[in-house]
Amino acid sequence: MKNPTFIWIIKLIAVIILVQTLFFKFTGAEESVYIFTKLGIEPFGRIGSGVVELIASILILIPRTTLLGALLGLGTMAGAIFSHIFVLGIDVQNDGGTLFALAVITLLCCLILVYNQKHKIPDLLRLKF
Repeated sequence: MKNPTFIWIIKLIAVIILVQTLFFKFTGAEESVYIFTKLGIEPFGRIGSGVVELIASILILIPRTTLLGALLGLGTMAGAIFSHIFVLGIDVQNDGGTLFALAVITLLCCLILVYNQKHKIPDLLRLKF
């Protein structure tokens, strides 16, 4: 997967999904507050996950740090998906599973980015960017 256009499209999909949720998390939108209250981590979990998603988005867009951002996004989306499966349910407040689907799409995009950058994993482990 060395097609740079494809990789940029994948990056943009992940970043757009991550960034569009920030408004709801940072403004305390009713659905976000409901989700994090049900998880028992409101407001710190809501704001903290927003900060992590913002950092992941920035890192994904910077070519030297794409792997780090994708790993951060991967972990965050894995947490979101597990929260949906085990606590929240797929359909949250009658959203038709939209939030769950967006988490899965973002996770898949991050997986593709990690796979594309897998040759950089040894450098990441040695803390070389």
